[in-house]
Amino acid sequence: MKFFRHHKLISVALVGAAALTLAGLINPAHAADGGDKKTLSVSAKAPINTMDSSLNTDAYGAQSLNNTMEGLYRFTGQKLEPAVAKSIAKPTNDGKRYTIDLKKTKWSNGDPVTANDFVYAWRRIVDPKTASQYSYIYSGIKNADAITAGKKKPDQLGIKALGPYKLQIDLDHPIPFFDTLMSSSQFYPLNQKVVEKLGDQYGLASKGMVFNGPYKLQNWKVGDTEWTDVKNTSYWNAKNVKLNKVKYYTISDPNTGLNLYDTNVLDRYQNLNGDTARQLANSKEFSTDPANSTYYLELNQKKIPALKNAKLRQAMSLTINRNDLSNIILGKTGIPAHSLVPSKMSKDPQTGKDFVKTDQAMADRKYTAYNPTLAKKLWQEGMKETGQKELNLTFTADNTDTTKKLAEYLQNNMEKDLPGLKMTISSVPFKTRLQREASGEFDMATSAWSADYPDPTNFLDLATTGNPQNNGKWSNKGFDEQEKAATSTNANNPTARWQNMQNAQHILTQEQGIIPMYQDTTASLTKPDVRGFNITPTGQYDMAAVYKK
Repeated sequence: MKFFRHHKLISVALVGAAALTLAGLINPAHAADGGDKKTLSVSAKAPINTMDSSLNTDAYGAQSLNNTMEGLYRFTGQKLEPAVAKSIAKPTNDGKRYTIDLKKTKWSNGDPVTANDFVYAWRRIVDPKTASQYSYIYSGIKNADAITAGKKKPDQLGIKALGPYKLQIDLDHPIPFFDTLMSSSQFYPLNQKVVEKLGDQYGLASKGMVFNGPYKLQNWKVGDTEWTDVKNTSYWNAKNVKLNKVKYYTISDPNTGLNLYDTNVLDRYQNLNGDTARQLANSKEFSTDPANSTYYLELNQKKIPALKNAKLRQAMSLTINRNDLSNIILGKTGIPAHSLVPSKMSKDPQTGKDFVKTDQAMADRKYTAYNPTLAKKLWQEGMKETGQKELNLTFTADNTDTTKKLAEYLQNNMEKDLPGLKMTISSVPFKTRLQREASGEFDMATSAWSADYPDPTNFLDLATTGNPQNNGKWSNKGFDEQEKAATSTNANNPTARWQNMQNAQHILTQEQGIIPMYQDTTASLTKPDVRGFNITPTGQYDMAAVYKK
């Protein structure tokens, strides 16, 4: 996720762009809203890859799912509130059982949303046949690990309907962040009748789909660069949804986006960065929202065995000047990241100190501090240890303007400071990059993670052995043990759990198993009459609250 901006100082460079844009990227019949206070036009950085909540893995799909669906609980801004659930339930049985009463809500086709819709959806995502990359997030719910490993049947998952509007959820052990976890799109209900009717086409087009959230997605199919959310009149809280339509346009070129904003085609131009952000930072319509998301480098140790050498990974990390990267390349729209875990997301339960600002975390910054002299020394030692005289790596990155500049910056620094390294940049569409990472068809790649729930384990788990999102295949037994203790053994002991997570962060940072680069912010230009863009801890916007004055 990223950013872009506007103002009159840019307009000179955009003469004639309106005709080009409206003739090409955007259908003018779809664009202008004529000042309609109930219609909002917003930019998107990338198209939607899937609307199947069991299969989506990216932030763009998560935003669309958040607009159109909801689970037991929902974030409205920073506040967690009941959604389909009547209230936020308190656990029993030593924190291992939740009994949840549901509101009588409806799908957009009029079908009731029942407890069975949750049972069906949850069983579906952990079923190995679904091949969900997110099934691991169910770990801790009774029998989930055994089911995803193929050792038990999906119907043995710890969830059952006690009636049409009552759920019982059983855990293997207490999960400290269970309430916030339930707001994630991976825990949304599904209408079984609809999913089974569409079969393997479910989530690939809006036709035939049903929704239980504030909006309905209309006239969309995979590959579309424009789509529209319309108000869902069947939504239980429809009276508090301010807009009738939200139009999205995928825009990759900053000049195009700025022109569309200047000509009032767009009400909000999101994900600004780089030169554009720097030039517009003083505009009254410019704003940034900190996001619990981290951009990092993945090094494919399975494909390139030499990258198993910690010194080589450490050396690559030490060539990155994270301050320059955030301020110059990103136009001050990024925050230097020295840990995979974002800053200002979690605090020590005893001292209140930020997770990435503890004494141990600050000491570990020596592994991410810009130090080309030490980088060269470690690189030469690592090359000797692995018997390498040279290393040729293809660097897979998104084909956006800013990511291309980021890739060139890393290529320049690493080739300059690391003798024998040759990097070739492969700029590809976002979807292609995701596919290559998931299939292991990359040497090194840029990647990013946004919080599904605001807890360090959501990020640290990415590096555990066997995690489907661990595309680089780094593996460390001590790290795995600390993470397991934080998510199970010490789940009910906040102090011990905190130390487990700190220990895990130390091991990952020392090893540079994943190389953090920067923490994201969402920078945007927003028209003065648009209000209510409140970011949630998981990085989505609560579009039900957005309105025009």
